[in-house]
Amino acid sequence: MTQFDRGLEARRRVLGDKYVDKALLGSDSFNQDFQRLVTEYCWGEVWTRSALSDKQRSLNNLCILGVLNRSHEFKTHFRAAINNGCTLEELSDCLIQLAIYAGIPAGVEAFRLAREVLDDEGIIPE
Repeated sequence: MTQFDRGLEARRRVLGDKYVDKALLGSDSFNQDFQRLVTEYCWGEVWTRSALSDKQRSLNNLCILGVLNRSHEFKTHFRAAINNGCTLEELSDCLIQLAIYAGIPAGVEAFRLAREVLDDEGIIPE
């Protein structure tokens, strides 16, 4: 199964056939590469990861859409997530999704801030 096929399966599972069919049938030479990119990377790379459920990923997207680039609040809530029992694997997956949906620079900043918190807390990832 190709990355596109895995992504298409995930995209259909989460958004439904009607939505996906409309998006794909509406593609043309102008946006077909974008549709492929979205399907392969957003859906095939991110939504097929196993650490978070679809529900959690959807909730994350709601948060990502509200990204305000507030480093102090990010670090506060990253610590809270650790204290609330989120695993490093789950947190890393959240930041990878943030990078895809909010942009690589936002992901770089999020991972940098997360590393500061991990260092401050004495948490050493394996």
